[in-house]
Amino acid sequence: MQTYLQSGNVVFDTPGAADTPGAADTSGARRPRPAELAARIEQRIADDLGVSVTVLLRTGDSLARTLAANPYLGQEDDPAKLHVTFLAEAPTAEQAARLAVPAGETGVFTLVGDEIHLHVPDGYGRTKLNNTFIERRLGVRATTRNWKTVTALHELAYED
Repeated sequence: MQTYLQSGNVVFDTPGAADTPGAADTSGARRPRPAELAARIEQRIADDLGVSVTVLLRTGDSLARTLAANPYLGQEDDPAKLHVTFLAEAPTAEQAARLAVPAGETGVFTLVGDEIHLHVPDGYGRTKLNNTFIERRLGVRATTRNWKTVTALHELAYED
């Protein structure tokens, strides 16, 4: 297990092929799906620390897909202006329809399954497309990470 800076991210291994959730590990036991494992971690934190937190899990392979899916990579040379909002679940069509760029906003987004790629030319600190805005509009738990963090987490996931 390894943490990445003080970003609230932990990289860890699970027995067997972690990117095949629900399959059996080498002992024959079924590995929990990411949502099941996240719920177990949330419960353990609540039991041990008395704190209610949201845990969102991504596998190394899903982070690779995130890196490959960013539609703004060719448009932006400054990675500080690229972010990804990871969602606890993919929004329904009705939820997604509530997500629109506010008037006067220079940032743009692309929803891809259970994540939102953000390009914020004026910086994340100035955008209205922040985590709170996205959670309120979609009604889905979320966490946003900058491009440097997403890239570093992917690298850590495949470190030996």
